[in-house]
Amino acid sequence: MGSLLMMSIRVLRLSVCIALAGSMFAGSVSAGLRTLPEPAGDALPSVFLVGDSTVRNGDASGGNGQWGWGEPFRDFFDSSKLNVVNRAVGGLSSRTYLTFGYWEGTKEHLKPGDFLIIQFGHNDASPINDDQRARGTIRGNGDEVEEIVNQMTGKQEVVHSYGWYLRNYIREAREKGVHPIVCSPVPRKSWDGAKVNRATSSYASWAREAAAAEDVPFVDLNDIVAERYEAIGQPGVEELFADKHTHTSMAGARLNAECVVAGLRALAIKDLTRFLTADGEKVSPARANQVAFVDPRPVLDELSDADVAMLRGAIPTLYIIGDSTVRNGHMDGVGWGEVVGQHFDRAKIDVANRAIGGRSTRSFTREGRWDDVYQKLKPGDFVIMQFGHNDGGRVGDIRYKRRPALPGIGDETQDVSLDDGRVEVVRTYGWYLKLFCTETKSKGATPIVCSPVPHKDNWRDGKFVPDFAEHRKWCGQVAKETGAKFVDLTALIGQRYQELGEAEVETLFADARTHTNKKGAEVNAECVVAGLRSIAALPLSLLVSEREQGERVGDVSAPLVSSRAE
Repeated sequence: MGSLLMMSIRVLRLSVCIALAGSMFAGSVSAGLRTLPEPAGDALPSVFLVGDSTVRNGDASGGNGQWGWGEPFRDFFDSSKLNVVNRAVGGLSSRTYLTFGYWEGTKEHLKPGDFLIIQFGHNDASPINDDQRARGTIRGNGDEVEEIVNQMTGKQEVVHSYGWYLRNYIREAREKGVHPIVCSPVPRKSWDGAKVNRATSSYASWAREAAAAEDVPFVDLNDIVAERYEAIGQPGVEELFADKHTHTSMAGARLNAECVVAGLRALAIKDLTRFLTADGEKVSPARANQVAFVDPRPVLDELSDADVAMLRGAIPTLYIIGDSTVRNGHMDGVGWGEVVGQHFDRAKIDVANRAIGGRSTRSFTREGRWDDVYQKLKPGDFVIMQFGHNDGGRVGDIRYKRRPALPGIGDETQDVSLDDGRVEVVRTYGWYLKLFCTETKSKGATPIVCSPVPHKDNWRDGKFVPDFAEHRKWCGQVAKETGAKFVDLTALIGQRYQELGEAEVETLFADARTHTNKKGAEVNAECVVAGLRSIAALPLSLLVSEREQGERVGDVSAPLVSSRAE
């Protein structure tokens, strides 16, 4: 009798879920789906929210005392100027919000100029295929698929990764002229001592990667909220939850909503933040490293002033190769290589800045730019190389503009098919640097490896902590292995930024986090020269003009610079 009862319950549950999922990819939301809010009026711009129960719980009436942050979120905006439309659905994942038909219903309301905030993750770790909910996604941000016969619907289904579903929402929203923003999932009430457990290496990271791949803004809600919880402490956080670890009370939902607003304020999206109420304006922006901005820069074509100096064979030439942090050429951005020449006696040395925006070690090589420099090298010349900003990302993914190198300094390779049918053998970041160094030395010239210029959004409690830790390590290893000179420019600039302070560093940039203006380029160039001066027995230091020798260009400590990496 018990077995028959359990079988009946299972059949009933399966029947209900099949009916619910029967609207899969329908043109409009079926009557079997939950009724969701619609914009109050088409005359106003709207911000749509899609997600799970941490955004909208149940029917958004506070059942069981549980609220998602999407409800109090609307209180931070002027409803006479902006619609806040919370179309999240509890119990769904990034996959089932699409397959149950909710996304199609939401898309019907999107119009050009609207915003879409996306936050999934809490249900994506569930089983991919079972007779309970079948809502899980493949872990990560890749393009892997798993073909199943869905136990809930009895239908074949191709299941994608968490990041794939996020990217799908982003692309389809953009097709409607909408501006997507990705949030990492709010953290659970889960502690490790005094620290909240974060999803730093999983869903938060994958959400960030998906946003980066599609060039849309990202808010690390996982970290922003966790930081607030830690400041409050465990006893206080208990009052913010209506259940054991996932669903917030109204007080907790409001705190999470404040954290979303903090992220939006840090992103400084004026077309959205201009609708904030007085309460919204009171929310302090999140730290810069808790959000990620869109980089509107294209991959720059060859600049019109490719050769800035008439090279003279009788004197040595300093060649500079790198990316846009070295040579910009876009709007108000200036790279340090564009101003460093003033630190050298131009009667004794030519300075040729061959860096170009949007390039990585890999693309600089593939495009023949390194070969062009190599062919011109002569004994006594110097080559300063600084790459890294464009070397990260997934090799083979065209969204990364054919730039990423493999991580590390080894001999690993990966074959990638290019648009013209050729197959490119992609190598590691360090392999390309070693190529530059060894070929420079083969011409009797001196290679100098610089670690990357750090991003500006790396302040932690008043202290500047530079990023690019792995690239710094790889640069040092390459220099040691090849006998090249090494300047830890990441650390030198980080030290200078710390001296200047966060407010002053803000004035050094032409964009949100990466590209310096002329003033910032001059600061970075001073750090480069300071590093070169500190390298023992480097003839280049003798070529710095007497005027510049008398000026302070950096307070450099010995561990940051060496003739070979330690």
